[in-house]
Amino acid sequence: MSTPPKDRYIPNALKFAFGGGAGMLATCVVQPLDLIKTRMQLAGRGKSSFTVASEIIAREGFFSVYTGLSAGLLRQATYTTTRLGVYNYLFDMYREGNQGASPGFAIKTVLGIAAGAIGAFVGTPAEVALIRMTADGRLPKEQRRNYKNVVDALARIVKEEGVLKLWRGATPTVARAMVVNAAQLSTYSQAREMIAVYISEGILLHFCASMISGLVTTIASMPVDIIKTKIQNAEKGQSQMSVVTNLIRKEGVFSLWKGFLPYYARLGPHTVLTFIFLEQMNAAYFSMNEKA
Repeated sequence: MSTPPKDRYIPNALKFAFGGGAGMLATCVVQPLDLIKTRMQLAGRGKSSFTVASEIIAREGFFSVYTGLSAGLLRQATYTTTRLGVYNYLFDMYREGNQGASPGFAIKTVLGIAAGAIGAFVGTPAEVALIRMTADGRLPKEQRRNYKNVVDALARIVKEEGVLKLWRGATPTVARAMVVNAAQLSTYSQAREMIAVYISEGILLHFCASMISGLVTTIASMPVDIIKTKIQNAEKGQSQMSVVTNLIRKEGVFSLWKGFLPYYARLGPHTVLTFIFLEQMNAAYFSMNEKA
């Protein structure tokens, strides 16, 4: 009799580590788009993403497009890892309470929203540091915060403004995560099902479904994202409500979708790259176990 194949199982702790690691690798690729998106959200009217990108490179140098990378990586390490961990925990709890039955699509969406909200709250300090670091270059030199890295940013925020400022804008950050998770879960699965008729299973299918999902998610989540960005970059003492009312009064309702192109260009590829890196990590783990 032939030897049965080894069970292709990955421990939960490694699942979380792989998920966070995949998100961090994807961030290394799309960080410039994140910076351009943030600058557009904070800039006045009339500037395209290409104009903003060329201004950043001309004024601050080519490698400035990776400003805030350490904060972006910390955000993935906290937000993505927590979100995946909580989702898997809630998923397993549901199965244990329902005689091993897997949750349906609606329950999966609810679990995803809950996991996204918790992950976003945990990741808010890194998000605040990221917004400030990517926005710093647009200010006059005498007004810049000049954070050296994410650790310096977090330490100075606590020292200069108090520990609670690390969670500035936590409400819109959590709201954005809930919207993003709800939109991504529903549209990605639906788009993948429709496209699978024409494209076989593989990276191309995942890419197309991710880009469609990213379009819907961008439209739905951008207003919350821009409000979050404005609040987290606001000066000390400025209330959250005044930030929102000033934005709409001065720039109009459609300013809530400012930076649409880099936001969309980041969201789809980040999902695809995260998936590709995650699959490679899983394959490497299985390969090592099979050789052992």
